[in-house]
Amino acid sequence: MDKKYAIMGDIHGNLEALETVVKDAKEQGVNSFVCVGDVVGYNANPAECLELIKELKCVTVRGNHDHYCSHDECLDDFHPLAANVVDWTRHQLTPEQIEWLRQLKMVCIVDGFTIVHSTLDMPEKWGYVFDTLEANANFTYQSTSVCFHGHTHVPIVYERQDVVRKEALTKLKITLGKKYFINVGSVGQPRDGDPRSAYAIYDVKNKLVELRRLSYDISKTQEKIRKVHLPERLAKRLEAGK
Repeated sequence: MDKKYAIMGDIHGNLEALETVVKDAKEQGVNSFVCVGDVVGYNANPAECLELIKELKCVTVRGNHDHYCSHDECLDDFHPLAANVVDWTRHQLTPEQIEWLRQLKMVCIVDGFTIVHSTLDMPEKWGYVFDTLEANANFTYQSTSVCFHGHTHVPIVYERQDVVRKEALTKLKITLGKKYFINVGSVGQPRDGDPRSAYAIYDVKNKLVELRRLSYDISKTQEKIRKVHLPERLAKRLEAGK
């Protein structure tokens, strides 16, 4: 069977967004799922999202929120808002779920492509890639032609042949001799000014990548955030996509 992958990332405990993406992916003929990290954090359903990812047999790498929500480490370097939610999330997960997060690898190769949350050079440092210079440093460590990542919550394609180019694309044909570092955006907390969920579909046989956007029930997610008394800013930013 030809493999067609849904590449998801930065779900951040947003069950409504995740369920919308999974439904759409299946309707598009996807038969395998991978996640570039941060299943938990920020929103009100971390445990439920984690269980759905497990049900999908989704190959998943560790994001910074996955890491800190499953390790009792100091949060002094975190933004106070994020630290608040990490502490709350730690108390929502079972010991088994915490252990599942702890066992996630930093980098995985799946069917000839790579997945990582942040960067390949020092994935444990959770560096952000916002420009071609930062992407170029990553390409040095990229052994496959295609690598999917997340962390910035902004979908973008970095392409290298002779030079590194940055492009906002919705569809992309993978070309021999080039390397691609593709940010799939965020399922659960987009930050590019578009509140719709973002994810990618990779058709391995035909070498096609599609970056998709989907509307979901934001108001329901916001209600859940308020019900468990997480910071109001987390609810507000969902409708702004920032």
